[in-house]
Amino acid sequence: MDQSFVTIKDSSANPAPLGLLAFGMTTVLLNLHNAGFYELNSMILGMGLFYGGLAQVIAGILEAKKNNTFGLTAFTSYGFFWLSLVAMIVMPKLGWITATSETAKIAYLTMWGIFTGLLFIGTLRISKALQFVFASLTLLFFLLAIGDATGNASLKTFTGFEGIVCGGSAIYTGIATLMNEVYGAPIFPLGIVAKK
Repeated sequence: MDQSFVTIKDSSANPAPLGLLAFGMTTVLLNLHNAGFYELNSMILGMGLFYGGLAQVIAGILEAKKNNTFGLTAFTSYGFFWLSLVAMIVMPKLGWITATSETAKIAYLTMWGIFTGLLFIGTLRISKALQFVFASLTLLFFLLAIGDATGNASLKTFTGFEGIVCGGSAIYTGIATLMNEVYGAPIFPLGIVAKK
């Protein structure tokens, strides 16, 4: 019996720059607040809801089409992180539910720190740029948790600056990935890890 096979080539666009830029820009803007530059405002919540949240979820779903389980897991998870963070802030203000206690907030941040640390291990097979993003994000979550646990204002301000660096590294990685693809050459170094 003659059998024929059809191979379907994926020609869809790379969603990683969108996901990285959505994460990075929203993280920088939130951490400018954490560093004391301005109050928690509708701009941060809007970015968290639509760009950090919705755009990352879309990028993650598109990564599934690329057969990239890491990208799917990371982008959809952090997209829903932003959506859950906005919900934690907004829902109590609308009177829908009581505000999150400090203990619960610390647990939330710690769990995200553990999750991010585990994903960092995966970046060891991808690129140095992503290693920096995930290492600095792991540190950010734990610093936020410690800041909330201790109430140390100086630590919270320092954490804001660390978050700006983390978000900036994601912006760099997103733009570098995009521009290297546009120009067909490694214009911006990413430190791609050679697969064994």
